[in-house]
Amino acid sequence: MLFKKLSAPSLKELFVSELEGMILSGKLEIGTKLPPERELAESMQVSRAVVNSGIAEMEKKGFLLVKPRIGTFVADYRRYGTTDTLVSIMQYNGGMLRDKEVRSTLEVRIIFMNLAASLAIERATDEEIQSLEHYVKELEKCEDPEKTASLIFAFSHELSFISGNDLLPLFFISFRDLVTSLWVRFATLYGTQALAESAATIYHYVVARDKEGATNYITHSTLESIDGNRQIYYPS
Repeated sequence: MLFKKLSAPSLKELFVSELEGMILSGKLEIGTKLPPERELAESMQVSRAVVNSGIAEMEKKGFLLVKPRIGTFVADYRRYGTTDTLVSIMQYNGGMLRDKEVRSTLEVRIIFMNLAASLAIERATDEEIQSLEHYVKELEKCEDPEKTASLIFAFSHELSFISGNDLLPLFFISFRDLVTSLWVRFATLYGTQALAESAATIYHYVVARDKEGATNYITHSTLESIDGNRQIYYPS
């Protein structure tokens, strides 16, 4: 049996985690001005390089706003955040998303998946569409929720790739961690074969070049996880 190599978090990771926790918990309110980097470094007993790189990372996530020669302020991450911000929120909540965030992620998935399926049906060659069959067959054999979630994402990402839209696969990748975590939960609640059947059904419609059937199925099956009989919200 192989075991993963363990590694301790870096000082920068600890610094970022601490500040993100203070912001998400409300201890640092939106608009609060942070102390100068030198003071932060002394207070948290890390180097200024750690503070500087940590602040830069948090600015990219939308948690902080750096105003040159003025200071660093806590930003409204709900307005300026990225998908990385959602990952941070999920980690802060013990690996879980709040109901509104689950719903929002699934609603976005409907848009992206319908676009990917529609464009693939219009543009992809038969050979490109056939490449999806590999994932369908692997999903049929898979019984592990985490591996199944990774495979269903890979299937979706490949569908976006053969759509011919150069930006669509990048959007899919940006949501990978969020969507995969939701599919792990789905597979745990309703079984891995439910996801396998979903991929097989989408594949069937794409092979048949049935755009209406594909988009209707994607929309309906995803809505089942939003308001229907296969909801995947975390217990409060």
